[in-house]
Amino acid sequence: MTKFYQEVIDFSNTQQLSDQFEQLLKLPLHSTEEILFYLQEETKLLDAIEEALTGHYIDFNSYNDSEEAKKAFEQDQEVIEPLVKQYEAKLDQKLLASKALEQLPEEEYAFMLKRKKNAESLFRKENVRLEIEEDRLATNYFEITGAAVVEWEGEQLTLPQLSPFLQDTDRKKRKKAMTAIRETFIESEEPLQKIMSELIEIRQKKAEYANLANYRDYMFKKYERFDYSPEDCKTLAASIAKHVKPLKEKLQKEHAKKLGVDTYLPWDVSAVLAGEERLKPFSNTAELIDGVRNVLGELDPRFAELIEQMNQKGMLDLESRKGKSPGGFCAPLPISELSFIFMNHAKTHDDMITLFHEMGHCIHNDFKKELPLQIYRETPMESSELASMTMELLTMDKWEQFYPTKADFMRAKKEQMKGIIQFLPVGVVIDQFQHWLYEYPNHSVEERNQKYAELLTEIDSNFVDWSGFEKWREIAWLGVLHIFEVPFYYIEYVIAQLGAVQMYRQYKENKNQTLTNYKEAMALGSSKSLAEVYEKAGIRFDFSEEMIKELVEFLETELTLLEQE
Repeated sequence: MTKFYQEVIDFSNTQQLSDQFEQLLKLPLHSTEEILFYLQEETKLLDAIEEALTGHYIDFNSYNDSEEAKKAFEQDQEVIEPLVKQYEAKLDQKLLASKALEQLPEEEYAFMLKRKKNAESLFRKENVRLEIEEDRLATNYFEITGAAVVEWEGEQLTLPQLSPFLQDTDRKKRKKAMTAIRETFIESEEPLQKIMSELIEIRQKKAEYANLANYRDYMFKKYERFDYSPEDCKTLAASIAKHVKPLKEKLQKEHAKKLGVDTYLPWDVSAVLAGEERLKPFSNTAELIDGVRNVLGELDPRFAELIEQMNQKGMLDLESRKGKSPGGFCAPLPISELSFIFMNHAKTHDDMITLFHEMGHCIHNDFKKELPLQIYRETPMESSELASMTMELLTMDKWEQFYPTKADFMRAKKEQMKGIIQFLPVGVVIDQFQHWLYEYPNHSVEERNQKYAELLTEIDSNFVDWSGFEKWREIAWLGVLHIFEVPFYYIEYVIAQLGAVQMYRQYKENKNQTLTNYKEAMALGSSKSLAEVYEKAGIRFDFSEEMIKELVEFLETELTLLEQE
C-alpha cells in the first residue's frame, strides 16, 4: 500500500491523544479572543485526527484482504473514534457553557452554535459503545461484498466488472450477466440480512438512549436536517411518483420498441440498440484521467490542476479488483489539503460520469479548505451532492473529449438526461424504505423484502416485467451500501439532483455567471444554512410538487431537443 496521507498523531499512543484533548479543555473561554483561539486549536487537532482516520478507512476499503489495513481500521473503530467522540462532546459542552458566547458576532457564529447545541443534545455516552458494534457490522458488510467474484468466460470478475455486459446487444449475454450479479446477492442474502437485523436493533437502542421515538428521528438530528422534515420526504416521494414515474415508463416503452422486444425484461433496461455498441469513453485509466482533466480545464484551470496534483500524489484509486470494496467516494484529507477518490471503473460511460461526480466533491473540498474552522468544512450532504451532481451537468457540453463522433456525443448527453429520470424514483424508494425500516423496527426479513418491492411498485416504473425474478427485485437493496454504512444518506442525492438540474438550466442561460455562482456557493461550506447556500448558487432549496413538475417538464424538453439534433 502506498502512503498518500499524513499521520501527525500516533494512534498507538492513546494517552498522547487524550493529553492533547485535555490541554484544549484547560484553555480559558472568558472573551471573544479566547473563544476564537480555542476554536482554531480544536480545528488543528480535529484536522490531524480526520486525516489519519480517513487514510485508514481508504486503506481498508482499497484492500479488504490486508490484515495490516484491517487492524488499523478496527483500532480506529474500537478505540480512537470512541475516544474522539467523547472528547468532542466535552469540547462542545465547555464552549456552550461560556458566558462570552454572547459577544461573538451573530452573523458569523449563530449557525455554528446552533449546530453545536444540536450535537450536545444528541450525545449519549452509551451510544459510543453501540457505535463500535455498528461499525463492526458495516465492516462485515464490506468484507462480504468486496470478496464477491464471478466466473465469467474463463476469468474471475468482480461485480462492477460485469456491468458492461448488461448493455450488450446480445440479449442472452445480458441475461447471463444480470443472473450472475443477482444470484451472487441471493447467495449472500442470509448473512447480509442478519447484519441488517442487528444494525436495526442497535440503531433503535441509540434512539432510545437519546430519548427519541425511533432511529429515523435520531438521524434527522444527527444530519442537522434543519430545513426539512420526514413528512417533507414523504411528500417528495409522492411528487416523484406523480410526475417522474410516468415519464420513466414512457422512456422505457420507447426503448422496448426500439429494441424490438414484446416483453421488457430486467436485463433489457440498459441494453444498447442493435447496430450500436455501448458507449466507450476510454480504454484505460490514464485516458480517463487525462480526459477528465482536459474537460475540467475548460471550465477552470484550477480544476484541472487539482486532479493533476491528486494523480501525481497517488490519490486516485479508480480500478475494480478483488478484495476492494464496492462503490465510490471522495474523502478529504485536511492536512494534505487534497482529496482522495475511490471508485471501481469498468470502462463504461457511467464510470466517466462517476469521476466527474467525485471531482465535484474534490473541487468543493478545495474551496472549503480556505474556511478557518473545521466545523464549517463539514458540509451537509445536500450541498456536497449539489457540488458533485452539478459538475456532471456543467461538463456535459464538453464531452466531445471522450466522444469525438457527433452520434456518440449526442447519445451520451441523452443518456445523462435519461439517467436523471431513471434515478429519481429509485432514490426516493431507497429513502422511504429506510423510513419504514426504523419506523417499524420489529419487522421480519420477509416483511422487509416485501416492503421494498411494494415501494418499487408504488413509486418506480412498472413497465419492466419481473415475472419469475421477483426475488431479484425485492432484495436489490442489499447492494446499496449506504443502507448499511451511512443510513439515511440517500434522499440528499435526490434533493441535490433537483438542485443540479436547476443549475444546468441556469448554465444554459448564462454559463459564466453560473460557474461564478457555483464557486461562491461551494466556498461557503456549512457556514450558512442550506437555503442560503442554494440561494448563493442562484437556485432554490425547493422540492415542492410545483418544482418537481417544472423540472420534469424541463428535462423532457431537453430530451426532445437532443433527439432533434
